[in-house]
Amino acid sequence: MVTILGGCSFGRTIYITGLDSKVFDNLKSYSQPSLANRWLATLVTSNGRVVIELADLKNRKRIFLPGINTLDSEPISVSISANGDKLAFLRKRNDLVELILYRRRTGSLQRLRLNSNGVPSRVTVDGSGRVLAVQVFRNGKSEIDLIRL
Repeated sequence: MVTILGGCSFGRTIYITGLDSKVFDNLKSYSQPSLANRWLATLVTSNGRVVIELADLKNRKRIFLPGINTLDSEPISVSISANGDKLAFLRKRNDLVELILYRRRTGSLQRLRLNSNGVPSRVTVDGSGRVLAVQVFRNGKSEIDLIRL
C-alpha cells in the first residue's frame, strides 16, 4: 500500500487508493522505494529473483525498462530522477558491484566508475538527474561519493 505523509503535522495519513491492483502484485515483495514526483522505482522480489520495476503513479501503470533486468545480475539499490528519465542503480554481477546510469529516453546503459576502490551499497540520484550520491564501504568505514554527471 502506498502512503503519503503530510510533513510534520499531526493530520491524517492519506492513502492513494487503487494503486495496489494496477501497479503492485501481491505475490511479489517490494523494497528500496525511490519516489520522485509521479515516478516510483523499486526493487521487486518474485520467485527468488530481484528486478527493478518502475511505476507511473499518475497513469497508474508499470513502465517497461528494456535492458535493465538481466539474468546475469542482481540489483541492490535504485533511484530515479524527478522527471523519470534517469535511473541510477547498483547491481551485483560476477561478484562485483557495478554503478549504472540508465537513460529511459534513449534506452542506454552507462557504467560509471568510482574515484577509488570501495564497494558501493546504495545510490541516490538528485531530482535534476545531474548528481549521484553513492554510499561506499572502503577502508573499514562507510563513505559518501558525489558524482556529477
